[in-house]
Amino acid sequence: MKKLSLLFLSVLTFVACSNQKTDTATISEAAKLDGQSVMPIAVVNVDSILSQYTFAKESNEKLIKKQEDSRVNINTKARQLQNEMVDFQRKLENNAFLSRERAEQESRRLQQKEADLQQLDRQLSQELVTEQQKLSTQLRDSINAAIKTLNKDNKYHLVLSTNSLNDNILYSAPEYDITDDVIEYLNTNYSK
Repeated sequence: MKKLSLLFLSVLTFVACSNQKTDTATISEAAKLDGQSVMPIAVVNVDSILSQYTFAKESNEKLIKKQEDSRVNINTKARQLQNEMVDFQRKLENNAFLSRERAEQESRRLQQKEADLQQLDRQLSQELVTEQQKLSTQLRDSINAAIKTLNKDNKYHLVLSTNSLNDNILYSAPEYDITDDVIEYLNTNYSK
């Protein structure tokens, strides 16, 4: 009885699908790209774009330089503070302060300087994160615009991205990879 029900359900599904009004010429055209029979899907390798797109490379270099400059700035100020703290400790041990109030005042000044340095470190880190997010958004938008322009004839119904960190695409045939086209388009328009 179950086999009969499954067979009946299969026949109904087949009949329903075959009765749907579809434009087989459109499906056939969409499935043939460059004379080959392929699905209207494309794959873009984001790692390749990041390593070959001039804007991405320049932006990454600027971000790294800014990060290095921030780190040098913080490290320099931290060394200066450390030297001042060592000097304060030495003076305290040698009773070099004229009064206890003067020593407490110097201690509070150094504590405030340390708090300011920690705040500066957090601020510079947040600025870097914000700039990185901004650049990521610009990059994503430029890639999306490039894909939209390259797909103005709607030959792709689905464009997937792949990268080395979270690659969900284990394999795609080379004819589906449009990464080089996207990179060429992006670099051509970036130089303008």
